[in-house]
Amino acid sequence: MARKLTKSIEEAGDEFLGITTLGRDDSHADENHHPYEPTPYSVLARMVEEGVVDKDSSIVDYGSGRGRVGIYFSKMTGCKSLGIEYDEELYTMSNENLRESGVENAEFLLMNAEDFCPSDENVFFFFNPFSAKILTGVLAKIEESYYDNPRSIRLCFYYPDDEYISLLMRSDLFMFSDEIDMTDFFGGDKRERVLIFECEEYL
Repeated sequence: MARKLTKSIEEAGDEFLGITTLGRDDSHADENHHPYEPTPYSVLARMVEEGVVDKDSSIVDYGSGRGRVGIYFSKMTGCKSLGIEYDEELYTMSNENLRESGVENAEFLLMNAEDFCPSDENVFFFFNPFSAKILTGVLAKIEESYYDNPRSIRLCFYYPDDEYISLLMRSDLFMFSDEIDMTDFFGGDKRERVLIFECEEYL
């Protein structure tokens, strides 16, 4: 998925945070793990503007790569963020970026996404990091955490894959709640959006 971004905006974002996250890397991609590609800063900024992520969020970024999403959200909102990354090289880079940024409320874990067991996190972010097969396992873990600890949960899918959407539409727990349009940033590409699925706490 090669996509055109405004380089100056991307460079300015990295410079502001004191991190290095530019570029696409498919050197460790396989049938289940997609190439590294950072989420555009314009997308992250709009998510904050729309209140999708705020200071009360505890966010998990699956396929966190070099750490841009977690560092940005924690820096801009004060929220707690946790990145899950299976690639050791990218994980190492994310921690280097975290040190350089000076952000204190972000963390990165080196592990397979389907092995991570959420606890009280309430926002989960995906930029097509892996196959629908892995997503199935990830959603099962999130659902299990919900029944262990009922709470409002928000799933955010940027540039959503059709297989992802199909899985979510069949979910008994998560319901489609909103769509944030990003087409104005990228020339009208209709996949440029963030789809949000939510479940509400019950007692």
